[in-house]
Amino acid sequence: PSYAETVAFSIQESDVVTAVSESLKQDTYRSLGIDRDIAVIPNFLECGVYRRTPQPALRARHCPPGCEKVVIHLSNFRPVKRPRAVVEVFAKIAARVPSRLLLVGDGPELGAAMDTARRLGVAARVDALGEQDQILPLLSIADLFLLPSEQESFGLSALEAMACEVPVVASRVGGLHEVVEDGVTGFLHPLDEIDAMAESGVRLLTDPALHRRFAAAGRRRVVEQFCADRVVPMYEACYERC
Repeated sequence: PSYAETVAFSIQESDVVTAVSESLKQDTYRSLGIDRDIAVIPNFLECGVYRRTPQPALRARHCPPGCEKVVIHLSNFRPVKRPRAVVEVFAKIAARVPSRLLLVGDGPELGAAMDTARRLGVAARVDALGEQDQILPLLSIADLFLLPSEQESFGLSALEAMACEVPVVASRVGGLHEVVEDGVTGFLHPLDEIDAMAESGVRLLTDPALHRRFAAAGRRRVVEQFCADRVVPMYEACYERC
């Protein structure tokens, strides 16, 4: 709130304003009371770089004998990302599917997430990997991406997962529905439906045909809508109009 007046003035007086999602655009209107036009131009990836690649040694390291599936969460582990909810969803999945959870990143809630893992009896199945310079190899060994965030303006990590053919189970908040197509590239659920998120995860991990369909659809959605060669010209055209 202490920055609202300054931010609203800056937006109102700018020559060009863009937002990465329609959700963020509408939130900006509601929160700041501005009336100027905001162009929605999404985040994007270099699709030739962001793609699934074989990583058998890495897969074997993080999914040893007895493990069948790899679940992953990538974030800055702030409270808004709800990493404890990630572990709660995973614990319910792990009770039915031999699997391991990779927590990639660092932040103030990581310790609480690991405490939750110990409380739920799944700590031995959870690997906290900390900050990683190379996330594509880790996404390439994953079978499911969990993102039960409290709020997401866009959901770039979900887009990165889809580019690597990893189906997403996430909360239906903010701009996530503009990235993840519910029932096609992943599943979206209300914020407090931990059981439903886990059930969707189990479905994807135990039905190979469903998983292949969602993985292919996710990659296709990224290529068709979120590659640099599609989105960068949208920025260029916006600036040229200015």
